[in-house]
Amino acid sequence: MSGSAGYDRHITIFSDTGRLYQVEYAFKAITAANITSLGVRGKNCAVVLSQKKVPDKLIEPSSVSHIFKISPSVGCVMTGSIADARACVDRARGEAAEFRYKYGYEMPCDVLAKRLANINQVYTQRAYMRPLGVAITLISVDDEKGPQVYKCDPAGYFAGYKATASGPKQQEALNFLEKKLKNKEYAEGDWEEVVELGITALSNVLSVDFKKNELEIGIVGGPRSDGQDGTALEFRALTEEEIDERLQAIAEKD
Repeated sequence: MSGSAGYDRHITIFSDTGRLYQVEYAFKAITAANITSLGVRGKNCAVVLSQKKVPDKLIEPSSVSHIFKISPSVGCVMTGSIADARACVDRARGEAAEFRYKYGYEMPCDVLAKRLANINQVYTQRAYMRPLGVAITLISVDDEKGPQVYKCDPAGYFAGYKATASGPKQQEALNFLEKKLKNKEYAEGDWEEVVELGITALSNVLSVDFKKNELEIGIVGGPRSDGQDGTALEFRALTEEEIDERLQAIAEKD
């Protein structure tokens, strides 16, 4: 094949500079969706946050979401193409359910991350599949290891993080979080403070003051949904009212 023409037609072929164009395009799709999200690990909880943009006044806002529950204990934020995200979540839910059926306990976050990364990697090898244009940030509170944040990308790479970000403002968010978590194993404070750190980070890098309906937050090790005292190890999304409370708390600090 002369020159680099035609290389990107074959997703399983390296270009002469060692690039796999389709995989690189999948990474571009993550930023093209123009939604920045992040995940933060606390001492007893883990949090994922995402911008929420409802593109059209006629759309029912509750049907627009980038935060998903995969199993009772594991939740995620998907960054990138929402169509690919939903397909990926369906697969993840299937894998988690199968694991639960087979072994009798919930699939741990790191095991699920590895499984999804393996699936993504195979998608980069076969010409009749394309990599999904999403970054997956998974959170859970593990029975043995405590709170966990894992991220998988379209190339099939995955790793655990104290905090991580995806989307167009990924680098700025990472820089912000790095400063905040310098020499720390996790974000300090209870779940409220971890959520507030996440909101502040997003707010800072995007230079916007959020309203309660412009944010989505998923949490494990957060408040119980029935309003009782104590924390719930199940994953759930915070309600707009709960998000508003945190926004008020941040405003009062300033």
